[in-house]
Amino acid sequence: MSTRIAFLKGHGTENDFVIVPDPENVIDLSPAAVAALCDRRAGIGGDGVLHVVRSAAHPDARDMAAEAEWFMDYRNGDGSVSEMCGNGVRVFARYLQRAGHVAEGDVAVATRGGVKTVHLAKDGDVTVGMGKALLPEGDVTVSVGERSWPARNVNMGNPHAVAFVDDLAHAGDLYAPPPFSPAAAYPDGVNVEFVVDRGPGHVAMRVHERGAGETRSCGTGACAVAVAAARRDGADPAETGTPATYTVDVPGGTLVITERPDGQIEMTGPAVIVAEGEIDAEWLENAIR
Repeated sequence: MSTRIAFLKGHGTENDFVIVPDPENVIDLSPAAVAALCDRRAGIGGDGVLHVVRSAAHPDARDMAAEAEWFMDYRNGDGSVSEMCGNGVRVFARYLQRAGHVAEGDVAVATRGGVKTVHLAKDGDVTVGMGKALLPEGDVTVSVGERSWPARNVNMGNPHAVAFVDDLAHAGDLYAPPPFSPAAAYPDGVNVEFVVDRGPGHVAMRVHERGAGETRSCGTGACAVAVAAARRDGADPAETGTPATYTVDVPGGTLVITERPDGQIEMTGPAVIVAEGEIDAEWLENAIR
């Protein structure tokens, strides 16, 4: 490991990330190293790490290299691997633009949830083609303290449980994962969204992200919420033939989610790079001992 490792810091609706450019996949980002980088007091701080690797250089992405040059090797703040991060892929694309790897317009990004098409608009917003939602059958319940709610099981490449509540405060502090049942519904854990209505086509949410705790925003979670809201509201685009668009307020800002009649989902929101610098490799090595 070299004595200095380049990094950047970015966020999408305050869902923040440490960005580590590593085109040839030579940096050993162990779970402990990722957790150290994401530590908000002893490290740089972030909800996760965006490891920027050429698809051809990573074993998890080589089969996508013909479609997408770059692979978002995403890690949660605790060091665990995640399939997809909607806010992260917008920030990832913004980094590629800043580094001169891509220009305005469309760019393909490989993720463990498949290849995503990202559009970098002139006005600064970034739109991500999030693919289709899967709606596994079966009843799911989530709980906080003595309260419990039925939840919609939505998979956006990663698992979500969406619960509509009367007050976002009912979600509690969200430090620990909210209990859910049945356990078999989410064998690897789940992202849990608590949702209230703000008006027609307008909701607000809080989220406990698997491996990160409560975050200021969750892109896949906002998509899951919009899908669940459309089904609840009788606005399933596959049945109505009309796109369903929801404005989703998160603690860190606002995302706009559109589901089309063919099931494809688009998410639009900001993506900002706020800093860049160098990580001291000796510090990182000591931090993970």
